[in-house]
Amino acid sequence: MRELIQLTLDFLTPASASGAPSPLDSAQRQSVATIEYRHPRANREVLLAHALVAYEFRRGKRRTVGFSVGPDGLVVSAPRWLALADVQQALQEKSAWIVRKLEEVRHRDQRIAASRIQWRDGADVPYLGQPIRLHLDPAQSRGVRHALEPSPQAGLPPLLKLGLPHHATEAQIRDAVQAWLMREARRIFTERLNHFAPDLGVQWRRLALSSAGTRWGSARSDGSIRLHWRLVHFRMDVIDYVVVHELSHLRVMDHSPRFWDTVRSVVPDYAQVRQQLKEACIPPWD
Repeated sequence: MRELIQLTLDFLTPASASGAPSPLDSAQRQSVATIEYRHPRANREVLLAHALVAYEFRRGKRRTVGFSVGPDGLVVSAPRWLALADVQQALQEKSAWIVRKLEEVRHRDQRIAASRIQWRDGADVPYLGQPIRLHLDPAQSRGVRHALEPSPQAGLPPLLKLGLPHHATEAQIRDAVQAWLMREARRIFTERLNHFAPDLGVQWRRLALSSAGTRWGSARSDGSIRLHWRLVHFRMDVIDYVVVHELSHLRVMDHSPRFWDTVRSVVPDYAQVRQQLKEACIPPWD
């Protein structure tokens, strides 16, 4: 799940009368910048420490200068009345923070790219925090179509035997694995919801699997719970945290201190697990 990091700064000094700084030339780039970050919709660029940062610049009805670093790069939002020279000054003042966040996003993107699954016989897929190995077995279709079994070789990951022919396409393999993981997700989530609901004194009524791009789970006051099926990639303690988080919303429908106290009553180390979930890297599903 990729995260948006935002910092908003207030500037109370009057706007400068000066205009935009001179464009960067190639000599400046080569002599100063050792790394480049470029937003796909970049319309301005700046040298920040050792980095050339091409960013998307927006103006609007606002009282602050906003810096946000997301998957695409840096976005700078400024009031319409603020001079570009003041925006440049603000960028320089926060250059260390901006470059650090851009580096974090780039490293995360590299980790995600490296984790991409090759949909073929023998590929590994994360399941409950550990790898399982895909094994195409046409004979498997005569009985249980897909099954997880220990590897016949010591020290190797368990085998997910898929009832598919050896010439199965990448899409067929991916869809078969997704179907198996989603069945596992429903089974595991149901078990954990039933386990933790009595501890919290709540009753859940309906479970739906989600594929939402930005949320691991949600809860409604009528007892409906939605959990992202790809949580089954993570260790059980991470799954338990998300389950407890959503069940706690059946008692407190906000993120007030009372809500977090409710979560802590069941998962005392929730803060550490929550941070692990934020930093987690799961493979792209394509």
